[in-house]
Amino acid sequence: MVGLPETDDILSDAWDYKGRPAVRSRTGVWSGAAMILVVELNERLTTLGIAVNLVTYLTGTMHLGNAASANTVTNFMGTSFMLCLLGGFVADTFLGRYLTIAIFAAVQASGVSILTISTAVPGLRPPACADPASGGCVKASGAQLGVLYLALYLTALGTGGLKSSVSGFGSDQFDETDRGEKAQMMKFFNWFFFFISLGSLLAVTVLVYIQDNLGRQWGYGVCATAIALGLVVFLSGTRRYRFKKLVGSPLTQIAAVVAAAWRKRGLELPSDPSLLHDIDEKQADADAEKGSKRSKAKQRVPHTKQFRFLDKAAIDVDPGAKQGKRWLPTLTDVEEVKIVIRMLPIWATTIMFWTVYAQMTTFSVSQATTMDRRIGPSFRIPPGSLTVFFVGSILLTVPVYDRVVVPVSRRLTGNPHGLTPLQRIGAGLVLSILAMSAAALTEIKRLGVARSTPAALENGATVPMSVFWLIPQFFLVGAGEAFTYIGQLDFFLRECPKGMKTMSTGLFLSTLSLGFFVSSALVTVVHKVTGESGHGAWLADNLNRGKLYNFYWLLAVLCLVNLVAYLVVARWYAYKEQRAAVDDDSNAGVELTEDAACCHA
Repeated sequence: MVGLPETDDILSDAWDYKGRPAVRSRTGVWSGAAMILVVELNERLTTLGIAVNLVTYLTGTMHLGNAASANTVTNFMGTSFMLCLLGGFVADTFLGRYLTIAIFAAVQASGVSILTISTAVPGLRPPACADPASGGCVKASGAQLGVLYLALYLTALGTGGLKSSVSGFGSDQFDETDRGEKAQMMKFFNWFFFFISLGSLLAVTVLVYIQDNLGRQWGYGVCATAIALGLVVFLSGTRRYRFKKLVGSPLTQIAAVVAAAWRKRGLELPSDPSLLHDIDEKQADADAEKGSKRSKAKQRVPHTKQFRFLDKAAIDVDPGAKQGKRWLPTLTDVEEVKIVIRMLPIWATTIMFWTVYAQMTTFSVSQATTMDRRIGPSFRIPPGSLTVFFVGSILLTVPVYDRVVVPVSRRLTGNPHGLTPLQRIGAGLVLSILAMSAAALTEIKRLGVARSTPAALENGATVPMSVFWLIPQFFLVGAGEAFTYIGQLDFFLRECPKGMKTMSTGLFLSTLSLGFFVSSALVTVVHKVTGESGHGAWLADNLNRGKLYNFYWLLAVLCLVNLVAYLVVARWYAYKEQRAAVDDDSNAGVELTEDAACCHA
């Protein structure tokens, strides 16, 4: 019939907005992906536009101390990234990626709107103070802080749900079985990174300037408008999107395997692993020919002897029961959980880098507020805009790595890809140590200049020292992120079990979250131990009377200890393609098949 699409133009694993099989020529690819890029640009602009300059609002307008302000920022950012796990679970199990993005973008817009109102209504902030550094200002009341925290954590909730699904929904618009569309999908990820970087640059330059010169209500109003427009653009593409069916969350599988192993802890494992319940390979192959959704996501993984207590989850205690009446974990389910457990030591030893990263939006910005920020006779750099050197460092490091580091390391190691993911992470951890050392030395110099300036000691007046002295610490952390971020992403996606990419990405983002929370915990402990003011205080409200350099040295030492631990676990870890398929006492075994090899982004 006229108007009906050709059979080969219909996608078997994607549907349109009405639930019909998606037509390749009418849905997806760039007509849908472009709308998704817009919402990601506006999300990045909004979140970073709030976070990067929030510490100056908390100290200058809400009259909180440096330590309390830093913790508010790190808790906000940590919560945003941690909620990515919740967003991913909701998307995979209940709502799907499209509805998750739409709902949580609306939540984020609500949070930023409340934040805008809180900065515009005089009764929602304390009275202005001519000399905040003197310590005599009226601090924000509990009700005022309550409104502020409501706005921030609604924004964090929206950010977490949105960020968890936007890249995955973008990749859903491309058919990986089609060579042309698969190549287009790789270009999508390049554009995705570009739009993230563009949003970051606009946030740390244009938005920060508006906030500092026109007023917070205007800056946050731009953020609220941006995310609302992003939502409108996203919804306008509904007819063009491709939708995938829910596949369930891998967290459910992990919980089920652990629970089953615990329930059967008293049983004895059979000597032959083939007696454990596993996928029927012949049936899986037959299902694959029929287009079974499960067979595409689940393929048999060879058994290993590590963490054998989990194997008990696959013991069939009632062989006569019908499989449709129960869910019994397979040995492959167990092995996938083991893979995740093996990744956890690497996961744990990368958290410390993001604790260092957190200082770039807190104490480094506070340092900038005390220094000479003039360029020319009249222009003054907003303190939050110093992070432009951080973003610039990331953008510079990526091409330098591709053009310089990869060819050199390829010749030295024989690895065609240059450094391995674990080596890239290790390089980032080394740069974090150098960054905190540079920050400590810069702060020592800054305090030396401040001590020779009586006004700086008495009322926190500007220290006659150029703010550009802070560039090394921003540059080193930015370069470190380029190594660590990409190395972590490659590692978690390469090593994850098939079908667990969403959760693996969530694990990666949780290291960012925990890095911010560790920073909050360290600040709290240091503040209580050294005091809020006085000669021994490290994090005094008047930085010119504090010893911030000691806090930076503490972070440098902790990063060094963490690096040693990382090197130990990285040496212990074996990549999936190198791991023996069968563990025995003589370490003999066969290599993993291609089906059980790494899963790339």
